Amino acid sequence: MWVYPMLEDKLLVWKLRRAHVDALRRIYDKYKTDLLKLAVIMTRDVGQAEDVVQDVFLKLAQSYGRITIRGNLRNYLVTCLVNRVRSLRRRRGHRQPTEPDWTGVLASESLRPEHWAVLNEQMHQLNAALEHLPPEQREVITLRFEAGMGYRQIARIQNVSINTVQGRYRYGMEKLRSFFNGEVTE
Repeated sequence: MWVYPMLEDKLLVWKLRRAHVDALRRIYDKYKTDLLKLAVIMTRDVGQAEDVVQDVFLKLAQSYGRITIRGNLRNYLVTCLVNRVRSLRRRRGHRQPTEPDWTGVLASESLRPEHWAVLNEQMHQLNAALEHLPPEQREVITLRFEAGMGYRQIARIQNVSINTVQGRYRYGMEKLRSFFNGEVTE
């Protein structure tokens, strides 16, 4: 039987609070790919991204009896992921590899080789463009496009006003446009 996604999430959280192992498994299966893609974009390292996602689900499993999720389960998981990535950045001093390896994340996609070549080139171009943005702008743009979050949700995650988030988004997009129009040199 098909259940509305929000209702399904509420049911899964309810089951999780009551230690149903299959609820955690379903949450993992439902959100792991989205979280992994977001983590790769934010960490720029597939191995580190996998660790971050694993940590998010491990913390979810450890807090099963006392978990309180107000609102959207997906947004809750994204917020946990963003906070985990920020903690890693603080601990490691913002070191990031220059080129992420997207093949591990996208391997499950069934594309023909020529599509992989185009996708790989586009990812490298986007990566180079995002590299020119301050971390706050990069985070807003990533959360907006990859996680599909609204300004209000991003403002809560970043603990800033909606106007600040909108400004970061606007300035970041202007810089990306400049980069793709050839106004920014690498």
